[in-house]
Amino acid sequence: MTRMTRGRDLAAAAAAQVGLLATLRPGPVGWAAGIGCAAGSWAVLAAAFRARRALGPADRVTLVRTVLAGGAAALVAAHLAGEGGGVAALVALSALALVLDGVDGRVARRTGTASALGARFDMEVDAFLILVLSVRVAESAGAWALAIGAMRYAFGAAALALPWLRAALPPSPARKAVAALQGVALVVAAAGIVPHAEVLVAVALGLLTWSFGRDVRWLFVRRPRRRSGRRTHEPRRTRVLDPIAR
Repeated sequence: MTRMTRGRDLAAAAAAQVGLLATLRPGPVGWAAGIGCAAGSWAVLAAAFRARRALGPADRVTLVRTVLAGGAAALVAAHLAGEGGGVAALVALSALALVLDGVDGRVARRTGTASALGARFDMEVDAFLILVLSVRVAESAGAWALAIGAMRYAFGAAALALPWLRAALPPSPARKAVAALQGVALVVAAAGIVPHAEVLVAVALGLLTWSFGRDVRWLFVRRPRRRSGRRTHEPRRTRVLDPIAR
């Protein structure tokens, strides 16, 4: 079988996104959101993977998750615009994306293709899906639920001003568990099948706040410091907060 090039991988994902939207029929606003996600993903991934001729096996799994997240975004946008946006379809797409989150890391390890770029790709898809779900849940639970989806991006914005926040963090089972809980809590709340699901979302937000606070404290304590008028330097490493570390 001929190995697909990076361009063909991305083109296939874009075609799959259009096909998914055609199946979901989310309405004009939903279509615009879905196409916007496809175009944005294409541009970002083409730039990020420009040094690679082809994506790895795990990257292709994550690419499938990107398409699913784009479909979820289209449904949420359609719902907010009053165009429909079925809850069942949103829950199904999101649940499948969360299940596949545990697959791409295993595929990367088994095939020996784990990389920092692949882990970052996985993390960003997770963050985007959580943001989309938090927007949907905020309508019923309250605007405070948006904090779950916004926290990762707020941390990234803070890291632009505070370089010590970009340092690598040690692996943490607690961090992984808390990250996984966010998606589960939001999907359950979006499904509307559990009474007082906002309590579960509030617990998830509390744990997420604790997890980020613990990591920020760890990074702050180990930040480079000035000594005798000179600043000590530590090797800069790519920071990866990946719920399912590759």
